[in-house]
Amino acid sequence: MPPRTSSRSNGRGRPAPGSRRCRSRPREGRVAEVRLDRVVKRYPGLAADAVQETSLTFEDGLFTCILGPSGSGKSTILKLLAGIEEVTSGRILMDGADITNVTPERRDVAMVFQSYALYPNMNARDNIAFPLMLRGLGRQERYRHVEEVAEMLGIRGLLDRQPRALSGGERQRVALGRAIVRSPKVFLLDEPISNLDANLRATTREELKRIHQRLGATFIYVTHDQDDAEAMSDRVVLMARGSVQQYDTPTAIYRRPANRFVASFVGRLPMSFVRGEIREEEGRLRFDSGPVWVDLAGRRGLPAGPVVVGVRPEGVTISSSRGAPMVGKVTLTEVVAPDLYATVSVGDVSLRARVPGEHVVGVGDEVGVTFVRSLLHFFDATSGERIVVEDEPATVRSWDVAV
Repeated sequence: MPPRTSSRSNGRGRPAPGSRRCRSRPREGRVAEVRLDRVVKRYPGLAADAVQETSLTFEDGLFTCILGPSGSGKSTILKLLAGIEEVTSGRILMDGADITNVTPERRDVAMVFQSYALYPNMNARDNIAFPLMLRGLGRQERYRHVEEVAEMLGIRGLLDRQPRALSGGERQRVALGRAIVRSPKVFLLDEPISNLDANLRATTREELKRIHQRLGATFIYVTHDQDDAEAMSDRVVLMARGSVQQYDTPTAIYRRPANRFVASFVGRLPMSFVRGEIREEEGRLRFDSGPVWVDLAGRRGLPAGPVVVGVRPEGVTISSSRGAPMVGKVTLTEVVAPDLYATVSVGDVSLRARVPGEHVVGVGDEVGVTFVRSLLHFFDATSGERIVVEDEPATVRSWDVAV
């Protein structure tokens, strides 16, 4: 279990110095910085805390995704921010003001749920206008604001329809419109597009990002889908078992995972892990794991002893087996368009490789196997924490960029 700090970047709930700020968008909307200060959420009768002691800063005006598997605590954090759930200990601050005990309606946040939660007896126009009616705005002023929001979302032609006459994507836009019309400082989105089909999800991601750029508000978005996080995020908070594992840009999380969990969770295809030892032979470092070995000449900062090496498919190169120092057998091929991937067994070690476009391989083929040394990741054999290598490349890659 990682230590109870909020960030794998610098331990203070902020990304590492020098991280990309993504401030090119206009700042038309109202914004706020939101901070969790040693927040814990504990439910009676459960052995483990739903949220372990967490300190985390959501920077004003950024689109931050809280990413993680089921049960990681991501939705609980969103409910704590909204005031739907009470914190067990710790504080929640908005622009420095303590809102821990402030009721939900006074927090200046708007929440969009997975279920959309539209009023079935109201048409789309009145659903969007409902928060303004609660504020006491007159009918004409309410509808003027609704028209502006509907124009932004491209749903002016849907305003007279009842929710039952709307598709899932249309209901999602209406629910989002109801949040936007409130003009909050912070938008809290709890997997609002998870019920949509793949094509509509991709389109809606683009729309959400465009809306965020136009409003310039602080967006905090919960998802289990790394495609959502990659497509929309300025920052990603990756969680597991109620604890923050890493907080950084999407590219940095892919390129420099903080531990084995992060490395295995992020990526189109799983990372391969090989347990072995770092040895020094004649002044040169070498990773050795029986049939799998890597010459680590030039790598500095690696301690001798047990270690786990992680490598993504783009870090494994396959070629002709003739004269190759390391040979494996292809046990599986799979297409993840537009790429072909092969699972290769080298002794009892299984590796996944991306097959170059000019190569054709099939199950049972013998192939030569080499590693791209700059794309190897080293993890402590006991804790699973990343071992920082002194000559690690400073550049970062997108989660699925070709090498």
